[in-house]
Amino acid sequence: MKLAWGITGAGHFLRESFNVFKKLKKTIPDLKVTTLVSKAGEEVIRMYGLENDLKFISDGSYLEEIFLESEQGASVPKTGRFLLGRYDALIISPATSNSTAKIACGIADTLITNSVAQAAKGDVPVYIVPVDIAGEIESRMPFFIDREICMKCEICPPAERCPEHAITDQIDLLKCSGCGICLSLCSYGAIRGGMVKLKVRDIDAKNVSLLRELEGITVIENPQMIFDLTSKSMQK
Repeated sequence: MKLAWGITGAGHFLRESFNVFKKLKKTIPDLKVTTLVSKAGEEVIRMYGLENDLKFISDGSYLEEIFLESEQGASVPKTGRFLLGRYDALIISPATSNSTAKIACGIADTLITNSVAQAAKGDVPVYIVPVDIAGEIESRMPFFIDREICMKCEICPPAERCPEHAITDQIDLLKCSGCGICLSLCSYGAIRGGMVKLKVRDIDAKNVSLLRELEGITVIENPQMIFDLTSKSMQK
């Protein structure tokens, strides 16, 4: 089986998506996964410390490459593979509200949205896991400094020992690699990361509804369903 996996810049469902694809690679010996990463996706993968996991899922060999949007150019020629029947399915997980809106409106101006358009033209099934479906969601945030707890120590162990030099009076998430070393170094527990509740906007819920109506696209509720769908497909 040959899959293409698109990653956008959402933190919600990101780690769960990685866990599902790692599990698929371990349970399906001949599975090949090409990973397509948006510009924002590149940043959040680093923030959440998932770069090594990505290399396990896509090792760089043919049909197991990692294509970064920042390296693909405006014409994103690699999406032409969907017209050549190279993949059994395209899975976008997680899909930000921005990517969801573009796909719902037929806009194809990024690596991810262009991949969806080419997959549809090539009759390749597309499965999308939107992060904003309806109601409220719980999302995991990257590491941050709680300023109400921070004592502004003259010598800050987390800042001194951060391998990426990402910590000053706050954490620079564009430098942070998500390693978590800083958590145990702060004596006051001011560095945190965790779950927050977010309200889904009406417009985002409406775009998901539009997505459900598009031919060739299946909206799935969570990353675990990717494993279930793939496993069923292998049994046919």
